[in-house]
Amino acid sequence: MNSITYFIFALGTLALVLIDVWQTRNGNISIKKAALWSVFWFALALLFAFSIVWCWQWYAPNSHYSPQQAAVAFTTGYLLEKSLSVDNLFVFTVIFAQFKVPAELRPRALLWGVLGALLLRSVMIAVGGQLLESFHWVLYVFAVFLVWTGVKLALPEKHPNNQASSSQLLAKVLPITEQYHAHALWVKLDNKWWFTPMASVICAIAMMDLLFALDSIPAIFAVTQEPFLVLAANVFALLGLRSLFFVLQGMIDKFVYLRPALAVIMVFIGVKMALVGSAWAIPTIASLAVVLLVMTSAVLASVRYNRLPVNK
Repeated sequence: MNSITYFIFALGTLALVLIDVWQTRNGNISIKKAALWSVFWFALALLFAFSIVWCWQWYAPNSHYSPQQAAVAFTTGYLLEKSLSVDNLFVFTVIFAQFKVPAELRPRALLWGVLGALLLRSVMIAVGGQLLESFHWVLYVFAVFLVWTGVKLALPEKHPNNQASSSQLLAKVLPITEQYHAHALWVKLDNKWWFTPMASVICAIAMMDLLFALDSIPAIFAVTQEPFLVLAANVFALLGLRSLFFVLQGMIDKFVYLRPALAVIMVFIGVKMALVGSAWAIPTIASLAVVLLVMTSAVLASVRYNRLPVNK
């Protein structure tokens, strides 16, 4: 993979982020509009998967992957990262509720969240790729971490207090206003600079981005160690996250089996990572099938659960 490819991909990513900013520019996003854009981002990811089949020799001329293998690896990684990114939405909902973020300010806060996630994951992908090239044993460290994360997800959920603690910590060292001032992170009042509650929200989102990156990057390295595919899967998974948030924010409490599904996926991916390079290595196509089966089962089970008279 040459630097020109990464540069062009970075420019394309920037253009897509600007498009996402443009389509949420007024802050008032209906569920219908968000759903249409969610379909657009999903279709764009599928189109990119097809482009890998046609243009893989240009994307990665020295890769040992065949175009078909690369396309399957990207699709599996994308679906995995998309599944894991849905868990972000639960935490974003809690953050917005605790900080009482006005509806019209949420698109901008989500934008900061997506940009922060892209930056953090890009750094971790670069570091992770270098580690895997030099030290194969890092795979086993990642595998243990993934299994441990899956076990944590399977345990009873505890509401995260990181956002509250981050706000309290910030308030101890910086002056913070009680009211929001549109999208501003700081304002000047009485000849003194003050941070706004939006700064606390961004701080909380940044902390969550870091924790989610620690989960998701090891997971996708179990699917593929090709840095370009890892980066592309993360970019396309995160691009539609803001639109998906507005689709799911009114229904997010109905996906009651999402956490157990993610727990199963994380444990499975951890086992897959531990078996990389062995006689029992799990094929990528099998991973794709497992991810699809588990997430589909979780959605159908959640729909069935919510149709029960006692839960209506």
